[in-house]
Amino acid sequence: MKYAIIAAGEGQRLNKEGVDTPKPLVKIKGEHLIDRLIRIFADNDADDICVICNAAMPEVVSHLEEVSRQVPLRYVARQTPSSMHSLDVLRPLIGREPFVLTTVDTVFREEEFARYVKDFKRVVADGGGLMGVTDFVDDEKPLYVACEGKAGMSAITGFFDEPCGCHYVSAGIYGLPPLAFDTLTACVARGESRMRNFQRALVADGVDLKAWPFTHVFDIDHASDIAKAEVFLNNE
Repeated sequence: MKYAIIAAGEGQRLNKEGVDTPKPLVKIKGEHLIDRLIRIFADNDADDICVICNAAMPEVVSHLEEVSRQVPLRYVARQTPSSMHSLDVLRPLIGREPFVLTTVDTVFREEEFARYVKDFKRVVADGGGLMGVTDFVDDEKPLYVACEGKAGMSAITGFFDEPCGCHYVSAGIYGLPPLAFDTLTACVARGESRMRNFQRALVADGVDLKAWPFTHVFDIDHASDIAKAEVFLNNE
């Protein structure tokens, strides 16, 4: 099972609020954000974990070098203009294989993620993708997800910047088939950026995407999010 982590952001909002630790090394319940994801992926059959980190954060690069001696992890240090471009940088590491991707600041329940991975393996065997969604909105600019219904694993029909009657928002957890890279190549060639535009292009290209509802998913964008995430995980 192949996993990928985008950890190439600058963490500017955290820095402005007095958090001087690089975002991937911020700790939640005593565990670095990036270590938590790596551990969870390892617990869910990871045989390859591909990471892009920010080349301007030598502490993160050094940390990943150490971790790579202990788990099946490969990384690249680069600065990119958007998360979509970060995924494009990861493409040679991932290859033409199904993969699950998250951003480094995504915090979710481990038990839910394990069930999500099991369902992803079934969906991707038929050439489709499985996108994590949630009805818990705690993002300044959420990406709303339109589905055929509210039931689990319903077909995704669109991604929108406004609610548009949508029940879910994107949870930042992407399970994709290899053909998703064809869409990514076209997006980069058109000069597009941002993961949300890539997701819209997947729908436009007819990729069979289904929604998998998580209860709560947190993004660590602000200093206050650290405390909220710890309370959330303490109640698992």
